[in-house]
Amino acid sequence: MFQNQQIPSVVVADLDDALLTEAFVLDVREPDEWDRGHIEGAKHIPLGELQERVGEVPLDQKVLCVCAVGGRSGMATQYLNQLGREAINLDGGMHAWQTSGRPVSTN
Repeated sequence: MFQNQQIPSVVVADLDDALLTEAFVLDVREPDEWDRGHIEGAKHIPLGELQERVGEVPLDQKVLCVCAVGGRSGMATQYLNQLGREAINLDGGMHAWQTSGRPVSTN
């Protein structure tokens, strides 16, 4: 499923509102992690389901992949880019997001 290659990524400090506004935010964590808090407006598809649900990821929009610290979302980023999508990994994941004081949704 995944091959070793450079993974495009962005750290929370460099994440601008323009990217957040235009990107499809994809959270690949497990359901219990999602329930504890996620980025408002994100789509939840656990990494283990991504191959079968990849049709839910838009073809014409940048995809910002998120997990707890960046490992699983890195794999998702790599996979989506191999399929021709423009995906970027959120380096540091939700841990970095919350540490930087960004808002978290539990809806």
